[in-house]
Amino acid sequence: MELGEKAEEVLETLWILTDETKQANISLADLKEADKQSIEQLIAAGCIALTDSGVKLTDQGRPLARNVVRRHRLAERLLTDVLGTGDSLIHERACKFEHILDRGLDESICSLLGHPKVCPHGKPIPPGNCCNGEQKQGQRVVSALSQLIPGQAGKVAYIHTNEPGQLQKLTGMGILPGAPISVLQDFPSYVFQIRQTQFAVDKEIAGSIYVRLMETETPVKVEEKKPRRHGWLTAKR
Repeated sequence: MELGEKAEEVLETLWILTDETKQANISLADLKEADKQSIEQLIAAGCIALTDSGVKLTDQGRPLARNVVRRHRLAERLLTDVLGTGDSLIHERACKFEHILDRGLDESICSLLGHPKVCPHGKPIPPGNCCNGEQKQGQRVVSALSQLIPGQAGKVAYIHTNEPGQLQKLTGMGILPGAPISVLQDFPSYVFQIRQTQFAVDKEIAGSIYVRLMETETPVKVEEKKPRRHGWLTAKR
């Protein structure tokens, strides 16, 4: 049975309340998107169950709900990183976009975006089959700095780190979304240039910086200059 948009939105809210906010008892009143038709559709499809304690996802409905959340957050990432959609419009447009990301298409977009781990609001994106080993499927638009080679360039798309101190230091160094960035070296440390400053970081930090690549099939030649180098980590030779 193909679910309607409102039914999918109910599944999305249920998954977030159950798995992320850990809300024990969920009532129909907690589901703002729910109407009689969507609830009846979800019950008939075996996706939810009504109990004395409230509404619950079934074993059949849980993976479907997780996938709706995944598609929504991938849509937000796509709208932000590729289409440049403003923050005020991201959620509204992602709600519409998630319903046309059919099974398989979401994996293609995930691969295209370099298997992002969080949405633009910092919420985790449930991984898909394509994220196992991060198999390469076509050319990526967004990639972690640690996966780039010398000569590749683009703009910083976002930074993903669970350490607030590290994020604060990176942004304080001028590594901000939209900043032009080019890779100079990938061994023994990752050296990259932002404007007239060079930075040297280890693989872990390089893996937290995601870059929207320039539209070029081959690495660009980095202009030979001697800009000021800012050593986050000293490169060992």
